[in-house]
Amino acid sequence: MTKLEQIEKSVSELGPEELKAFAAWFDDLQAARWDTQFAKDAESGALDALADAALSDFKSGRSRSL
Repeated sequence: MTKLEQIEKSVSELGPEELKAFAAWFDDLQAARWDTQFAKDAESGALDALADAALSDFKSGRSRSL
């Protein structure tokens, strides 16, 4: 049994309250990893082209208020 299969089996056996707690923990984990990756991408310049395109669209009127 692979590690993923073991995790899937364990999660499928959780009761309602444990599953709720696990889901909240997993959401937090994913958010923290996303924040870390976003910060790395921003620092490395990987998002610069996207930011430039967004600013260009804004300055030329090709955007709208949210």
